[in-house]
Amino acid sequence: MASIENKVIWVTGASSGIGEALAYQLNELGAKIILSSRRADVLLKVKSNCKFPENATILPLDLIAFDSLESITETAISIYGKIDILINNGGLSQRSLIIDTNFEVYQQMVDVNYLGTIKLTKHLLPYFIAQKGGHFVTVTSLMGKFSSPYRSGYCGAKHALHGFFDALRMEHEKDNINVSIICPGFIQTNVAKNALTGDGSALQKEDNATKNGMPVNDCAEEIISAIKKKRFETYVGGKEKFGIYLKRFFPKLLHKVVMKSKVR
Repeated sequence: MASIENKVIWVTGASSGIGEALAYQLNELGAKIILSSRRADVLLKVKSNCKFPENATILPLDLIAFDSLESITETAISIYGKIDILINNGGLSQRSLIIDTNFEVYQQMVDVNYLGTIKLTKHLLPYFIAQKGGHFVTVTSLMGKFSSPYRSGYCGAKHALHGFFDALRMEHEKDNINVSIICPGFIQTNVAKNALTGDGSALQKEDNATKNGMPVNDCAEEIISAIKKKRFETYVGGKEKFGIYLKRFFPKLLHKVVMKSKVR
């Protein structure tokens, strides 16, 4: 099992939710962390709440500001002189029926959840090859393995991440580059409140499934365990994880279960 201590770990989406919880736990385990999201003021609060704030650096970025991501990657590498692990955690969810969803919302889902993530990854990839090792950890969702109503754009973008990162693992295993895909289910975060509705505005309300989901600190612990073990793919959450196996072996049964669940 790999150690986290003294690793340099870059975390996107670090201002709240899973990313914030990861930041605190990784910092306490002795990692040097680079914290990224759009808002510098919130990142500063996360940094100040770390047990060892001297080992945390903020680096604001916007995943859809594509032209800025190359220079930001160069800055990230320069902060501690190396990067060992990139945790692609930044993302945005959606809650609206297909018929009611503007095309521009789908574009935003793809830009934030998919294209921004792979562009950042591609800028770091040559560095990992040159240093003969690295670890990409991408937080997708159980919705990247099977779908649910009201999340069509989110599901589509998360499915796409699986296709890309599975290929990346195959192409660069020879370069000692590891790829881990993390699929959370219902986790107690603000993901539902921040989700986009059909017209692009934020939902601004919680859903029961998220409210009653796994505590975010427990989720972060499972993710860190998967990173240490260099797992290919990890499912995190409660009974919703079994949807993976229903989808594989009993897809019609999964359809009935999801339709009865009233998940929104």
